[in-house]
Amino acid sequence: MQQNIPEETTSFVGRAAELARLAEALREQRLVTLVGGAGVGKSRLALHALGTAPPGAGSIYWADLWPLRSDELLAATVADALGLSDHTPRMPLDALCGWVADRAVLLVLDSCEHLVPSCRHLVGELLTACPHLTVLTTSREPLGAIREAVLPVPPLAPGTEAVALFRQRAEAVGRPLREVSEQRLAAGLCARLDGVPLALELAAAQLRHHTLAETSDRIRSGLDLLDPPGRSGPRGSGPGPSDSGRSDSGPPSAGSGPWSGSTPGGSTPGGSTPGGSTPGGSTPGGAAAGRSGPGSSGPGEELRRPARHSAVRTAVGWSHELCRPTERLLWARLTVFPAGFDGGLAEQVCNGGPLTPEELRSCLAGLVNKSVVTVEGGRYRLLDSIREYGRMWLRELGETEQLAARHAAAIVELSRQARTEWPGARQQAWYERVEELYHDVREALRFLLGSDPAGALELAGNVAFFWVCCGHLYETHHYLELALACTEGSSEARTRGLWSLGLARVLHGDHESGRSFAELTRQEAALARNDEGLRGAAYLEALAALLAGRPLAALATADAALRDTGRAPGPAFGSTLCRLARLFALTGAGRLKEARREAEALRRECVRLGEYWTRSYTDYQLALIALFEDRPGPAGAHARDMLDAKRRIGDRFGIALGLELLAAAQAREGEPERAALAYGAAAQHWEIVGHPQRGTPEVAPLRDEGQAAARARLGDAEYEALFREALHADRDEVLARATRAARENRR
Repeated sequence: MQQNIPEETTSFVGRAAELARLAEALREQRLVTLVGGAGVGKSRLALHALGTAPPGAGSIYWADLWPLRSDELLAATVADALGLSDHTPRMPLDALCGWVADRAVLLVLDSCEHLVPSCRHLVGELLTACPHLTVLTTSREPLGAIREAVLPVPPLAPGTEAVALFRQRAEAVGRPLREVSEQRLAAGLCARLDGVPLALELAAAQLRHHTLAETSDRIRSGLDLLDPPGRSGPRGSGPGPSDSGRSDSGPPSAGSGPWSGSTPGGSTPGGSTPGGSTPGGSTPGGAAAGRSGPGSSGPGEELRRPARHSAVRTAVGWSHELCRPTERLLWARLTVFPAGFDGGLAEQVCNGGPLTPEELRSCLAGLVNKSVVTVEGGRYRLLDSIREYGRMWLRELGETEQLAARHAAAIVELSRQARTEWPGARQQAWYERVEELYHDVREALRFLLGSDPAGALELAGNVAFFWVCCGHLYETHHYLELALACTEGSSEARTRGLWSLGLARVLHGDHESGRSFAELTRQEAALARNDEGLRGAAYLEALAALLAGRPLAALATADAALRDTGRAPGPAFGSTLCRLARLFALTGAGRLKEARREAEALRRECVRLGEYWTRSYTDYQLALIALFEDRPGPAGAHARDMLDAKRRIGDRFGIALGLELLAAAQAREGEPERAALAYGAAAQHWEIVGHPQRGTPEVAPLRDEGQAAARARLGDAEYEALFREALHADRDEVLARATRAARENRR
């Protein structure tokens, strides 16, 4: 069963021997590292190998590490790749070990080179705790772990596989190689580029604009630009397998990458200044725009000297030289994005100077045509080597801090829109958007913590409710603690930050801490005369009381807040939460008719607004009330509606709750097979969130009753078989199966 595996978007060429060695290593070893230089195809080899993995490999998960700037959230990133949504106070590494446990799992960690010591520690802990785990990593250097099987990844054979790859890519850009002379030129070009796949891809992309002969001559010229005898290139130059002078001790400064580097190209940077000039019109270092002569000197002269021979450096630098000046400028500015990005955000962050919106769109299309920017699922991405080259140019332009600030400002503004529009019809779209921007939010928070802590606090508070819903509880807690520690004084952002941190604590199971943060939130809100903050504090206190089995205390708290502050005009966040807490409390107190009436009224408002989060919990309460009233048909219908809403916003915790009510309804309706499957699916989701079961205390008797009824009808053996089938099935497939079966049965 494969999970979150990237799609192969182009054909795979050759590598039969490497694939065979890798398959053998994965059968016999528990830690395998593919090692090779930049652009040699390590990630692609690993990805293609997964398509032929034997059935016994178990579940396969892929974790991209290249967006990480430091190791502080390494384990959380891997946990996210596994789909975990841990709601316990454990550290992410402990949660990982606890979930993998004795499962058969193949975990791929892609691009470990900038985090080698931390990856070595994480992998060691996982392999020690999880006896059936196998780890495949890709890196420019070995991890140095005990019993690590290191498989070198060489370039493609220049005379065969490399030519085949180049021929396919040339045909893909509309320049098939038909003549014998073209075949000879291609073979020579592949040999000069040492068969390095990335270099070949970049060279083939240039055939859109140049003949093969011109391309071959350009490459030959680039490779002839070697350093004088006895002179080595600048220390740490360019992306390559020897770039290992990195530190994982903490977040690097804004604009620095996980690999430091100077000129990584065969072209002379002095002759291809990004954009020709900065937006203000002057070139880096004050040099005039245009091509510098061989004897030019001045600031950055060391950086402008060509690096030693490297196929990737040559191809990347040569591609840079062939770009239009504005394309070079955009290339540099796009490196501000830590992961994939969309065109709208690129236009918002990277415009300015010669990059007007229209010119930027044209340049982005040009960079895609030159294979500098790749497109995956409608989003754009720079490959590592290309990103590092662009970052070097951004530093030369002196725009690193400026672009980081613009990126952070854009993300803060998006977070404000998300928070403001949460109660309405765009709620689902914002959940998807905030999740899509996960790496951007983290990068913006990292920058703002060092430059504008108040901005960091606002951003962390704005995304907190989205993040805790989508499983990023640890990150929410981590950034809120840092931002609150860096700021002081009363403000709306501080009130929201305290409230959000309290919510994260409650959802981690620390109810006492949640009550303490509710009081801190109340104090801050009172100082600022912030009614919305007061309602939020009341909800937090009521939620802690509900989870502790004290519905009357929760009811009194919610009623007092709604009475004292009044209802805000329109669908306000705090008022909605207090009404929801009141609804839960009425059900817990046994006031079912009143609870049903209020739940139906609140649900109608949510349907009118197109909102899903609150609506899902009104359906949860209506299902629970129907079960208490022995109306399993309506209970199942409301449980399915809840599951549909939770699926839309990615709430695994809520899905676990909904599956349990659906199972109880199915058991009551005499459908023990479906009940057993739904209970197994619920158990799988409870494992994802790190709890055997959660929810308010009144749910437990329904769970026990439903499981006992299904067992009695099926017998222990059949019940356990169905339960375990669902427990180990694909989580999304089993959710669809549980809800689809119920719908089909209702017809």
